[in-house]
Amino acid sequence: MHADLSRLTFRPERHYSAVVAQQGRVQLDADANEQTAIQLHQARTLAADLIGRYGGPRDAAGFRIEYVGGRHDIDTLYIHGGRYYVDGILVDADRPAPGTPVPDEDAEEDTTVPPAYWTYWDQPDAFRDPERPGDRLPSPATSPFVVYLQVWERSVNAAEDPALREVALGAAMPDTAARVKVVWQVLPLSLAELAIEDAEPSREVVRAAFEKWAKGQSLSAARLAARSERPDHADEDPCLVRPDARYRGPENQLYRVEVHAGGAAKDATFKWSRENGSVVFPVDELDGTWVRLASLGYDDKLDLDVGDRVEFTDTACSSRLEALPLLRVEELDLPGRRVRLSAEPAPGVGRLPDLNPFLRRWDHHEGPRRKGRTAALKEGAVPVTEGEWLPLEDGVEVYFAEGGAYRTGDHWLIPARTATGGVEWPVDRARRPLLQGPAGVLRHLAPLALVKGEESAVDLRLAFGPLASSIPAADKAALAAEEQAHREEVAAEDPSHGRSQTTAEAEAAAPLDGDN
Repeated sequence: MHADLSRLTFRPERHYSAVVAQQGRVQLDADANEQTAIQLHQARTLAADLIGRYGGPRDAAGFRIEYVGGRHDIDTLYIHGGRYYVDGILVDADRPAPGTPVPDEDAEEDTTVPPAYWTYWDQPDAFRDPERPGDRLPSPATSPFVVYLQVWERSVNAAEDPALREVALGAAMPDTAARVKVVWQVLPLSLAELAIEDAEPSREVVRAAFEKWAKGQSLSAARLAARSERPDHADEDPCLVRPDARYRGPENQLYRVEVHAGGAAKDATFKWSRENGSVVFPVDELDGTWVRLASLGYDDKLDLDVGDRVEFTDTACSSRLEALPLLRVEELDLPGRRVRLSAEPAPGVGRLPDLNPFLRRWDHHEGPRRKGRTAALKEGAVPVTEGEWLPLEDGVEVYFAEGGAYRTGDHWLIPARTATGGVEWPVDRARRPLLQGPAGVLRHLAPLALVKGEESAVDLRLAFGPLASSIPAADKAALAAEEQAHREEVAAEDPSHGRSQTTAEAEAAAPLDGDN
């Protein structure tokens, strides 16, 4: 997640069940975040174990799909409300009910009632665009297609959701905690992509083919390692941390290496940030290449300078995981809180205020391989080079394994510490850095429906019933048997049957009838 963190310490393989705070100790964000991660991991693992890979409650299962074509200018889907679980993640498809405003006699009353369902074009996190041919639904008349659910999580800060900011702290203070949002997107998938040749496949065939396809989509083939080496220019740096330090940065950092443009290595690019990509600037206005910002930063570490690379984006592009050109800051207008970019942002990006446009700063630069600078950039990002160590800055280096396949949004986190003069990265017994898969983005997928034609969608969802049930009432015979069993237990424990010892002894000594 793009947030101002010290590091992320949760590792499921360590089997920690709780974080225990100790008195008089420094409180770290990593400890609190690990406790949250432990609880979330436990809850989602339990849900997935009980429910399976995906499923919804039988009486409230969400994401029922209706295909609507022919009656409108463009085909669409109706996505009905309810709850669904994918890999233990709760996904809510209910559409929020509109509020009731205070009556205003001078204003014309709006009697429009939004539908209780979402449509393919207005679903909250997919941001489908009818003008983009790739966003349109396939024609079932040509070939049936599968509708599936994609679920992932992304971080949200006050630049994207101003309601997160506590205004009582003042505009000069940074925001406080960020949030993690569950993003769901209903998308189409052709049978050809699932390698299904049958035009009338059964539910079982579609589900099996989807599981095979989803497994390849969920796991990234990219691998990266990181290390810290003593820079060649270390002796020229007057701000030495330690003479033998490999990481020479003046402060502790959390480096983020993120894939910008995906694909094979020859096409892929990456970007990096020493602040985990958390340095963002809300945009108030866009005028050509000039951007007016709500703030230019809080100090010289978290501000903008001429030459910085920035990503002009908004909520829609962030949710679509799109790679936009990274632009260069050419000029600063400090009194007007404006910056001039090297080019006008991409069309359709950041033009709508309700999508909360913002600038995100990245810390790579174009130039020779010295003093933390990389080689020539490609659309503002660093080309991926596999099989060799690539310098970031201050001795931090990364290595992409050969044969990788890269996806936009894949990222790795590298904590760098001045106390050790190195980076925190897994190593083997010989202290060699280990190749690691990305920390995210983790995509969770589930099939919803097979669309064959107008108003003809085969439901592929799964459902589960509640575990609780009524306690059956006992009949008279069962109650009598229980009472008899209870009396026998009492008699076995107390031969006197509750009588006093004197009475019991007298009765035992008394002669029976007929005795002399």
